Amino acid sequence: MKAIVILQAGGPEVLELKEQPMPQTEAHEVLVCIQAAGVNRPDVLMRQGKYAGSGDVAGMVPGLEIAGTVAACGAEVTRWQPGDAVCALLPAGGYAEYTAVDARHCLPVPTGLSMVEAAALPETVFTVWHNVFQRGALQPGETLLVHGGSSGIGTTAIQLARALGSRVAATAGDETKCSACRELGADWAINYKAEDFEQVLNEEGVDVILDMIGGDYTAKNLRLLKDDGRLVFVNAMQGGKGEFNAMDVMRRRLSITGSTLRPRSADFKAALAVEVEKHVWPLIAAGKFRPVIYKTFPLAEVAAAHRLMESSAHIGKIVLEV
Repeated sequence: MKAIVILQAGGPEVLELKEQPMPQTEAHEVLVCIQAAGVNRPDVLMRQGKYAGSGDVAGMVPGLEIAGTVAACGAEVTRWQPGDAVCALLPAGGYAEYTAVDARHCLPVPTGLSMVEAAALPETVFTVWHNVFQRGALQPGETLLVHGGSSGIGTTAIQLARALGSRVAATAGDETKCSACRELGADWAINYKAEDFEQVLNEEGVDVILDMIGGDYTAKNLRLLKDDGRLVFVNAMQGGKGEFNAMDVMRRRLSITGSTLRPRSADFKAALAVEVEKHVWPLIAAGKFRPVIYKTFPLAEVAAAHRLMESSAHIGKIVLEV
């Protein structure tokens, strides 16, 4: 089969389409014939050798989410049959024609969604559900602030929070992206290059913040939170260090948390898949949430897809068609 292989840690040019052996399927796994694979910022970090838990990346096939059809099932698999349309969360290996995946990490392709749209779901939806609704415990009537509102994570968080009865504020880097956030349901869309989000939202306050920026956003985020507010990190693009007043955290009972998905156990991801199917798939069926697809690329043009991801010019998801 053909797959995209990382030759060594580096820029997009280190991604090369090569012949690889077919994956061997374990008893608890399914073999999926991949039709589309989502491109995510952790893929870029993996390619650069910077993603947590990725180790030596030479020879690795990136790709954390896919959609396709089941080609074969391991002896212990009971839910899936060959021919079933699934999307799946992977630890790696999605930029390929085939992959073997834990059957528990697969979900049915939602009715009415294309394979490209389905491939844009697992990594983003699993991340948002765990961080916003489990770790952040966002409740109906509360206000969520999403930094990077036009990203794949951001467009997902805005839609899910609104669908489940919360108000949403989002930051983005230009008016086109802010407009997209409003169209998805954001009550506030703040161009962080023209306005200070802390000043805009200071009177309102927020209950939960989903942050992928870190750095000097940290102190501002904590000042914005209402009493018992929750700050949740899913990345730290401006760096992992930020100063804050610990006394203020104690006085207002603030919570600071965060997570990365790839290093978590197979059992954790299986349990998260159950929750996602229970809570998010009905919202897709009801037309309350749909992944935003910005652009697709053929598998062989993966370097261009990564350059687009690194430019942050996109709104929503970038997907490879296999």
